Amino acid sequence: MPRNRAHCARLNWKCWKKGGNGRAADWNNDCKRRPTAGAEFFPLSGRKAHHRRKETMHLRTGVGPVRLQVWHGQDPQDQHWGIPIREAWRLQAHQQMSPALEDKLAFTGTLAGSYEAAALVAGKWGCAVDGSVIHALVQRLGNRAEGQRQPRLQQGPPPENQPQRGASELAVLMIDGWFARFRGGGWGKKQSRQEHVEWHEIKTGVFYLQEQAAHTAGGRGVIADKRVVRWQGEPMELGRRLHWEALRGGLGRAQETLVLGDGIPWIWNLKADRWPEALELLDFWHGSQHLWELGRAYHGGDEAKTAAWVEPRLHRLRHGREQAVLKEIAGLKAPRGQTRETVRQQKNYFAGQAGRMNYKDVADRGWPVGSGPVEATCRQDQCRFKRPGQFWTQKGFRHLSALDEARRNDHWDELWLTA
Repeated sequence: MPRNRAHCARLNWKCWKKGGNGRAADWNNDCKRRPTAGAEFFPLSGRKAHHRRKETMHLRTGVGPVRLQVWHGQDPQDQHWGIPIREAWRLQAHQQMSPALEDKLAFTGTLAGSYEAAALVAGKWGCAVDGSVIHALVQRLGNRAEGQRQPRLQQGPPPENQPQRGASELAVLMIDGWFARFRGGGWGKKQSRQEHVEWHEIKTGVFYLQEQAAHTAGGRGVIADKRVVRWQGEPMELGRRLHWEALRGGLGRAQETLVLGDGIPWIWNLKADRWPEALELLDFWHGSQHLWELGRAYHGGDEAKTAAWVEPRLHRLRHGREQAVLKEIAGLKAPRGQTRETVRQQKNYFAGQAGRMNYKDVADRGWPVGSGPVEATCRQDQCRFKRPGQFWTQKGFRHLSALDEARRNDHWDELWLTA
């Protein structure tokens, strides 16, 4: 958009002001573009509009509202009526915002904690807009993002985004889940046999290459390029989407692959289906939590005895003596009373994770033994999708999630390639 009168002249825009002292803002807020050569040609057919006439088009932009004089006419190729310049700019029939303004508002909508918060932020940088407008924009663009993803997934392996990069030592895949509130079948009804609120698991996957992990000067972990995928539904669909993004991020040229999870069966079933040759590792923090639960149940809740029993065994787990610890756990005799079932469950848990606890071997190679990146991602997601008063519809969640993933996974610019 024009910045001042001289800029308008260079763009062949005719601008004027309705009073004032001729400041640049006056020209910005009331500009009119003189139809120039080519503005009467439809972009797809390349044909000049027949029966054309001039019209005034209003457009809201990042620098304020503008008025433009445009051609309206009929495309001689397919006989449709339209405004060639709107089609060239990929504006929809009733679109009143410039693509650049939609870009800024949608981007803000994915980062702010709510649509209302996004509207407040937009107002601060000079665009007074209601939260419902940002909501509608996010839903439209999120639907477009999801629509663009489906053909990508069906086209086979994607090209790497950095093909010049050398082979990596390790590709890391971390998978977890969290729950969000959705509107049930009885939502909005005073009396209904259906649930008003339903909780659904949001399965989340993270991919990165080991050399992309680093630490700040203060010791905080950071990842330079992280792929994030979430899905509310069957685990295999999460795997399909995560695998595609991982291939784009360099999975295919990694010498080894490591999958970390918290012990939930669906994670390891997904791993076996999608990445059967990858190494498996139970997140150390989750393993330690189960060991503490086992210790409390075995010692009847006595914290002093529990700590004295758990801490040395955690040390052994972490430093290469996991088989001895697992053998000891398997030989525990469940006590009588209320804690008997807990001890039995935890013994079964460790028996099922026995092949996923070689922490020393993994750590000695400089690889991660904890699933912190996906845990952090889940917490960040909950700050956006699990705030007080948020109850999602299936479409509302899916569209915002798709738009957020487009931002995180470098597909954002593709949203503006198609109308």
